[in-house]
Amino acid sequence: MNKIDMPVLNVKMVPVEKIKSNSYNPNHVAGPEMELLELSILKDGYTQPIVCYCDDKKDEYIIIDGFHRYLIGKSKLDLKELPVVVIDKPLEQRMSSTIRHNRARGKHEIDKMSELVLLLVNEGWDDHKIGKELGMEKEEVLRLKQVTGLKSAFLNHEFSESWDEFVKKNYPKQKDE
Repeated sequence: MNKIDMPVLNVKMVPVEKIKSNSYNPNHVAGPEMELLELSILKDGYTQPIVCYCDDKKDEYIIIDGFHRYLIGKSKLDLKELPVVVIDKPLEQRMSSTIRHNRARGKHEIDKMSELVLLLVNEGWDDHKIGKELGMEKEEVLRLKQVTGLKSAFLNHEFSESWDEFVKKNYPKQKDE
């Protein structure tokens, strides 16, 4: 059996002023995904620590993975400390680690997302709640519902002769849009 390091078992709280971004991360997160990340942290807390390299000479922690979690904690939530795990690797290995972490997150499969949306509909969630909780626009929720089959996805809707009336009733302008 291979020996695998478990830095996740050594989480420590680090002052945010000691945590620094790296100069090589190509990852960018769009506004809606940042809002969803913030909502996730607010509702669930920090479930993943920020992965860093500790530069003892400068007394700094250089981010390898978790830059956007760091930004939310520092800028949006005004936290003074954040959970960090340290891995000690040379720069080129840290760079490849950053890319691996970013790419390993993968993409959501449409069929599985559609099934999840249908499950939430069956649990009584309306489209607005699904969109807000999952970080989706109302059009995306509608498209995912259509993938599962119109009959089951729209079982709880009252239909009128007019599509416009349906849209007004089920997709009213929300205050937070």
